[in-house]
Amino acid sequence: MTAEHSDRLVVDEAAIARTVQGLKSRNVDAAVAENGDHACRLLINMIPDGAEVFKSTSETLDAIGYSDYIRQTDRYKNLYLEISGEEDRDRQRELRRLASVAEYYVGSVHAIAETGEVIVASGSGSQLGAYVFGAKTVIWVAGVQKICPTFEAALARVRGFSVERHHQWAAAQGRAVAPMGKLMLFENEQNPDRIKMVLIKESLGW
Repeated sequence: MTAEHSDRLVVDEAAIARTVQGLKSRNVDAAVAENGDHACRLLINMIPDGAEVFKSTSETLDAIGYSDYIRQTDRYKNLYLEISGEEDRDRQRELRRLASVAEYYVGSVHAIAETGEVIVASGSGSQLGAYVFGAKTVIWVAGVQKICPTFEAALARVRGFSVERHHQWAAAQGRAVAPMGKLMLFENEQNPDRIKMVLIKESLGW
């Protein structure tokens, strides 16, 4: 799609169209946003009032303003706030485990092949149970710089660029740099209404 470190994203409309088709062929309903503000509006409109929502940690969701929005709104039952506000570590861990079966689980991914495969790397794997099966509805939000021409290129992106950027981010936060613990290779969803993807025509997240 574009060079990983370029300040100016060159949007390949044909690659985006192929990716949308690839995702839909694997039962992932895909929408394309022109920018972060548009993506945030789409995401807000996807989740009804009163819904139970967990927002996973995501640089992309921070960048489009959704992390701030969900902290401030009273539209949802916000599981993330419940978990982050819990001081007991054991209870917090249990609440995080229960969040994997949330009504709506919102997060991001690390690479998307034009053929529709999606790859997510994780240290603890806390979000993967929700992505794979647990959550009733999963919404992924990703910048189009994460699109790769093939599955092999997508896997190489995750094992190289994404992991390295995560290590840099952790170090900047003063956190210990941990190795990648789990890797999700998403091939197909049996329920055609369960997973949605918002692709943003901007370089957001890693």
